[in-house]
Amino acid sequence: DYNATIEFYWAPFLLESNSDDAAVHRISDRLVRKGSINKHGRHWKGVDIMVFNTYLWWMTGVKFKILQGSFHDEVKDIVEVSTEDAYRMGMKSMLRWVKKNMDRKKTRVFFTSMSPSHQKSIDWGGNPGENCYNQTTMIEDPTYWGSDTRKSIMQVIGEEFSKTKVPIAFLNITQLSSYRKDAHTAIYKKQWSPLTPEQIANPVSYADCVHWCLPGLQDTWNELLFAKLFYP
Repeated sequence: DYNATIEFYWAPFLLESNSDDAAVHRISDRLVRKGSINKHGRHWKGVDIMVFNTYLWWMTGVKFKILQGSFHDEVKDIVEVSTEDAYRMGMKSMLRWVKKNMDRKKTRVFFTSMSPSHQKSIDWGGNPGENCYNQTTMIEDPTYWGSDTRKSIMQVIGEEFSKTKVPIAFLNITQLSSYRKDAHTAIYKKQWSPLTPEQIANPVSYADCVHWCLPGLQDTWNELLFAKLFYP
């Protein structure tokens, strides 16, 4: 009726990586190729509304591996940098790509901040070793900030966005989502491999405290997008 198309494009780092297969991407030793955003970006050109998001896949530890050359090189040139520096590289690439490829007279561009997880109940005063499983109420402390959500990454976003003149709207969903420890899929999700008897006996061990249930919290994200889109 509206001649509209909505697409979800799988590129967890925005740049080319070894996790780009939309179905087979559960790779622990993640690798991102520097300066490779055009690998995916060529599919994004010409859109009217673009919403970027990248965060959780970078969080493999304090260090991250960057590929300097090509994935086809027999001997790969790989450097290891801090996760913050790697993420900054991704932000710079995204902003440069938007400046070069997005028509500001036609396209509205957004960037959504970090989606928090709730893996450690001690963050909100719970018992050690527990997580979001069986949580039915939101966190009421307005100053709450979970340890799974890196402030250093938020700082990188703030620094890079403050320096750029690229017209990109920032959708800050991080802290409002942090309060919702009760809104995850927990044990109510598709299991990609059969649960062991030990897991079944201990639901905390397989509760998904990363992804979210619908309808719910993500409707609020959409309301924010709607407000910024039509009432900028």
